[in-house]
Amino acid sequence: MNYNETLHYLFQRLPVFHFSGANAYKPGLNNTIRLMDKLNHPYLKYKTIHVAGTNGKGSVSHFLSAILQAAGYKVGLYTSPHLVDFGERIRVNGQMIDKNYLVKFVENNLANFETIQPSFFEATMALAFNYFAECQVDVAVIEVGLGGRLDSTNIITPELSIITNISFDHVEFLGYTIKKIATEKAGIIKKNVPVVIGETTTDSKAVFINTAILNNSDIFFAEGELNLQYIETSNLKMKVLVNQSINYWVGLTGSYQLKNIATVLKSVEILQKTGFIISENNISTGLENVIDLTGFMGRWQCFGTEPPLFVDTAHNFAGVNELINHINALEFNNLHLIFGMVNDKDISKILQILPTTATYYFTNANIPRALPAKDLLEKAQVVGLKGKAYNSVENAVEAALQAAEINDFILVFGSNFVVGEAIMAIKKLQL
Repeated sequence: MNYNETLHYLFQRLPVFHFSGANAYKPGLNNTIRLMDKLNHPYLKYKTIHVAGTNGKGSVSHFLSAILQAAGYKVGLYTSPHLVDFGERIRVNGQMIDKNYLVKFVENNLANFETIQPSFFEATMALAFNYFAECQVDVAVIEVGLGGRLDSTNIITPELSIITNISFDHVEFLGYTIKKIATEKAGIIKKNVPVVIGETTTDSKAVFINTAILNNSDIFFAEGELNLQYIETSNLKMKVLVNQSINYWVGLTGSYQLKNIATVLKSVEILQKTGFIISENNISTGLENVIDLTGFMGRWQCFGTEPPLFVDTAHNFAGVNELINHINALEFNNLHLIFGMVNDKDISKILQILPTTATYYFTNANIPRALPAKDLLEKAQVVGLKGKAYNSVENAVEAALQAAEINDFILVFGSNFVVGEAIMAIKKLQL
């Protein structure tokens, strides 16, 4: 098989949650353990950091990777899903996985895949863990796929566990209350391994504290300890003030990143205490150059300035609420919002907080799980949102670019697949 044939096998032969939803979800660690047995447990050959949470775990993972890279460590980074290229999921020092390695790994493990029948996520996680071992990384930052307790990544015993926050997402798998969701996320807390919590509610904090006590794990809370303030934005970077004393330039803008940065800074403090050598200059370099160091995409990412054109993968109530709060602080004439979601999420609450003064370009990604644009339009009209339905993301992007004037603002948001297709469409249209 060549590279494209290999990807086709992974996507078509193995159940892919982000494409097909619940039918691809395989909770539990049995398949992962069987795969790791076949591969001789590669994740034991390097240190790991485990990152869970409803929102922000991708940003936190990339920030940590960038800071560790700046400190001279060889860093593996495993995240999901990808936006444009599969290789985004598996990186070493920011470089996507070698295509030849991917092909050979799948060819060598076809029998294992056919026997064990892993999900797409389980197979690609095994690929990542093995690749990191082959690359002899010093440390790997591992982002949880879904939940925590039953997530296939939960076979690792990390140097540090991180839980960014808890809100409602994937409730059909994780539970319909904050307490139940927090219990699933807290499943990554390991015995005698410190844990950093980004944000809490009354219910989630109690769960985290109790789980940490049961595991004899030191627990640290970023909120309350670290006070971050937005100072200014210049050249697509954001200047923040930490505890009224330290200034950092940050390569990911958006006021909602302040909470993620606080979580990162607290995590770095704990890592330093556990033996990682990370200087103040390493922190500064990593925060400012996170995109260049890791290749991160899709978080308040700018693709144009006349008019401003941004994309963001906010796709649940908490994430979209933060996004809208940030937009409300900006100055522009007219707002153009390109929006699409998957069909298994309750989007009623999201629609209710979207600005009624914006012009909407409702669309859907080219996947079976996408909510059809016409259905999204009908739901949006009920709450007073105005716009049109477009049968492809590219058509929606093109329509917005044609309609917007120089002092307007265009934003693409919603499902990762909508954002991924938008990025490809924008690049095509800008050629």
